[in-house]
Amino acid sequence: MSEGETDKMGATGGIAAGVETETDGSWARVCSKFKQEFGQQAYTTWLGQLGYNGLDGGTVELTAPTKFVRDWIQRNYGPRLMDFFHAEDKRVKSLSIRLAAKGAVPATPAQPVARTNGTQATGYQANGASKATQSYDDEQAALDPKYTFDSFVVGKSNELAYAAAKRIAESDEVSFNPLFLHGGVGLGKTHLMHAIAWEVKRRAPNKNVAYVSAEKFMFEFISAIRYKDTHAFKQKFRAADLLMVDDVQFIANKNSTQEEFFHTFNALIDNRCQLVITADRSPTDLEGIEDRIVSRLGWGLVADIHPTDYELRLGILQSKAEQVPGVDVPVEVLEFLAKRIISNVRELEGAMNRVMAYATLVGRPITMEMTRDVLQDLIRANDRKVTIDEIQRSVAEYYNLRLAEMLSQRRARVIARPRQVAMYLSKQLTARSLPEIGRKFGGRDHTTVMHAVRKIEDLVKSDSSLDEDITRLTRLLAG
Repeated sequence: MSEGETDKMGATGGIAAGVETETDGSWARVCSKFKQEFGQQAYTTWLGQLGYNGLDGGTVELTAPTKFVRDWIQRNYGPRLMDFFHAEDKRVKSLSIRLAAKGAVPATPAQPVARTNGTQATGYQANGASKATQSYDDEQAALDPKYTFDSFVVGKSNELAYAAAKRIAESDEVSFNPLFLHGGVGLGKTHLMHAIAWEVKRRAPNKNVAYVSAEKFMFEFISAIRYKDTHAFKQKFRAADLLMVDDVQFIANKNSTQEEFFHTFNALIDNRCQLVITADRSPTDLEGIEDRIVSRLGWGLVADIHPTDYELRLGILQSKAEQVPGVDVPVEVLEFLAKRIISNVRELEGAMNRVMAYATLVGRPITMEMTRDVLQDLIRANDRKVTIDEIQRSVAEYYNLRLAEMLSQRRARVIARPRQVAMYLSKQLTARSLPEIGRKFGGRDHTTVMHAVRKIEDLVKSDSSLDEDITRLTRLLAG
């Protein structure tokens, strides 16, 4: 320490001249309030690492051991800390968190420590505005407020995933961990994850909920290695009461990231913390993922979200229409969209948005003619994707049958079951009526098609192999 710096030190040996020491226990009371609101675990993990410098000209001076800890506290707790300090002392106008000097010995958080010079400072003004550019995105900001359980439309294709998600959100202890959700693009996996997060935060605000995409998990891990801050990275994710990782297939063939994910997974399971993982396919079909991770992903409950059927698509559209006051969508338009836009929920809702936006902007009522004009490109694209002929060929090839065999009158199980699967898929993936489907299958009656559809719907609930066949065929037909 230079002679000039020594002159700045007060009688306490740690407080710079002009800084008011903490004499009334305000910092201790702020810590106590923090623990009451956010819990002991959050305090120990984050605020407990800070040192208190004092009040300097209306600014509370704190020090953090690492840049990551500083940024995390600033993002997640900065405004609330400002509220606590301001309630203790009306002179407080801003909050500054500096990086501790390299090699400094951490102090207990309820005691004053020396101010550091030449460090990077960030903080919150009295109005809560950040003075620094964030180095990481705020996980809470990534949650879409529209994605709640109330806005999720439940049908046969997603009822298991929905029920499991609700159980996790509403129960302190669940019998399955992790919950692994898988399905194609735009079927509701991310919606359910956001809904879990919102419900958990509503019921237990003190719980540490972390939602992150697998890609972001990888990016933050690489950044932590680059800036030699892996300890803070581990603390962040292993301190979670609930960790949700979206699209885990993106860490395929990323060996170092998989190693860290594996250890994070184990640490949270050992601490009885809940995990929710999503992917575009089941754990056993994930390529480029280590066997030990695949094994752990299948430990808990694996729930597939199937492509939507007509009834569910119609329910989603009705719910969407009710959310927009002043826009009247005729029933025949909803039915038309539910039959023609079959690829995924995201595209279905996008089509609905286009129709309502057009009607609002040009001041025209929504009609069938207007809907066809506005969505002609989307309708053509969906019409090109799936036909009954294409379904029949794909199913026959998948089960190693000749197409003529599947369309024949033979009732042997090895032929009848693939035929029922093809009928089921024709009902789910096309807008054709039951009689039309029956005619395409050798002139069969519509009651035969209805029986086949119900038979497959019942079987997929108990036969995981058939369930997987349906999922693979659907993805194959969707391109």
